Amino acid sequence: MCGINGIFGLENLEDPNSTIQAMNDCLAHRGPDAEGIYTDDWVALGHRRLSIIDTSAAGNQPFYSEDRNLVLVFNGEIYNYIELKAELNDVKFQTGSDTEVLLAAYQKWGIACLQKLNGMFAFALWDKVAHQLFVVRDRMGIKPLYIASRGKRLIFSSEIRALLKSGLVERKLDEDGLIDYLRYQTVHAPKTLISGVEMVLPGHYLRISDNEIEAVRYYDLSAAQPVEENLKSIQKEVFNRLQKSVEIRMRADVPFGAFLSGGIDSSAIVGLMASVSDHPIRTFSVVFEEDEWSEAPYSQMIAKKFNTQHTEIPLSVEDFKSYLPEALAAMDHPSGDGPNTFVVSKVTKEAGITMALSGLGGDELFAGYDVFKRMLSLQSKRWVMSFPRGVRTAGTGLLKLIKPGVSSDKIAEILRKDYLDFEYVYPVNRQVLLDAQVVKLTSRKTLPKNSVQVLVGDLLQHGKPGFDLPWLSKVSVAEINSYMQNVLLRDSDQMSMAHALEVRVPFLDHNLAEYVLGVNDNMKYPHSPKRLLVESMGNLLPEEIVNRPKMGFTLPWELWMKGDLKSFCEEHLERLAERRYFDKRELLGLWQKFLRGKVSWSRLWPLVVLEHWMHTQDVD
Repeated sequence: MCGINGIFGLENLEDPNSTIQAMNDCLAHRGPDAEGIYTDDWVALGHRRLSIIDTSAAGNQPFYSEDRNLVLVFNGEIYNYIELKAELNDVKFQTGSDTEVLLAAYQKWGIACLQKLNGMFAFALWDKVAHQLFVVRDRMGIKPLYIASRGKRLIFSSEIRALLKSGLVERKLDEDGLIDYLRYQTVHAPKTLISGVEMVLPGHYLRISDNEIEAVRYYDLSAAQPVEENLKSIQKEVFNRLQKSVEIRMRADVPFGAFLSGGIDSSAIVGLMASVSDHPIRTFSVVFEEDEWSEAPYSQMIAKKFNTQHTEIPLSVEDFKSYLPEALAAMDHPSGDGPNTFVVSKVTKEAGITMALSGLGGDELFAGYDVFKRMLSLQSKRWVMSFPRGVRTAGTGLLKLIKPGVSSDKIAEILRKDYLDFEYVYPVNRQVLLDAQVVKLTSRKTLPKNSVQVLVGDLLQHGKPGFDLPWLSKVSVAEINSYMQNVLLRDSDQMSMAHALEVRVPFLDHNLAEYVLGVNDNMKYPHSPKRLLVESMGNLLPEEIVNRPKMGFTLPWELWMKGDLKSFCEEHLERLAERRYFDKRELLGLWQKFLRGKVSWSRLWPLVVLEHWMHTQDVD
């Protein structure tokens, strides 16, 4: 795991080495073990290394082909590098690194080598002879990669902060990106909150030459194959694929462990790790003083069952307050989540661990969130749209009167639409602030098109010909490409890499994900969430874990924001309210509604984080 930087098009750039060095310095937290720079007349490339596989200096980057015509800077891991090495048996490898295997794979198969990779990665490969640069992001969007185009110059990096540090990118807010953030507590790729800065989309690469920048999609998760086996065979295949995913993600030359909340997903990962390991697995859990938030009994149960070396991380509000400035400072791009991952990553790293496995992705793949249940319910209620809109609108008014709250507001928003089609209904389910609230907060008369609606509409056009994804699989694809990639994975990356800790996510192995998406709804969600995962695990998980109430790995935000964090929140919201983008009265009124219990904390905390980020990054 590392950080990469680069500039293509050095004309009129006075000192490329100094610029790349400044960008590298900005990523020092991502790679404390080594750094390197390459420059020629065309490109400047920078790298910061966190050594995981072959920790010797031989694996340092930039990495060169034997004839030095190819130069590679690479962030991530190729998990199947051992299998690829066997296919490349005519190559005399000089290191034990996956980096060298990646370069050799490109030399043999060209850019088509991407189809052979199982991993999480963002890399840039410069061909000095062809004067061609490839900038690549992994299939599932696990590793971030940001770009900014300025005329014939393209700047890229693992973090936005490094782009800003180059001095080649303006610190200017993207106003449509702001609307997306208010709607969803994040900005969806390819856009970001910085004007002119974009993300390379998952499963895409850029081919860059002096004449053009071409974006190519090389992988599409929604093009899954239908699975037509019986239930027993499907369960066996899910188990085998997840076990293999866990096993190859345990390949490392450094101490590793796992995050353990005591939920189904993390417990399954820990159980599978224990089943293929000769040594006790090290596990880490955050526990709270407030019993209603603490998952300690469940994580202790799993730790005992699988004989792990378990570390509990007690977190009080005083602890959290002391961590909060550092956690917010670690945010390269703001979101409404993240500090919990910061805390568990910090303690895990301090315990001598350099790589940890996480259960992230299990909910998205196996229908674990409430949004799956809501979308199933809506699918069966399409008859409602036969009523005239006026009748539907009147009904929503009565519903909001009888049962006021966010859920009723969202139902009302859906019933005001012309269609109950997937691409119109799903985006409302994940909104933090509905459009009417965003209009009031910003005083904008018109809002840009909903980014999630655009994203989902695009995804559903790319399925396998003749095979319509099952309804729940459509929800999975939407979840993976919206909330998971643009909140959970981005937060996981920036919060873990703040401590130079690599986090691996076995549920996002593309071989597993493709298979599960082809399974029909009745086998995936016959009567309760994640039944396919639970039953595929056989006797691995205790009944107490399977049937426990879902809590989610979160913090007691509401309690803290009304208590010890109240002044911190008020200070930031008052400062944000003075910015020209917001209606001061509406914004501060929203805070008062929260204090009176009329609005959820999740509507306010992203605004606090936004102001902190804009202030510290000096963004206009």
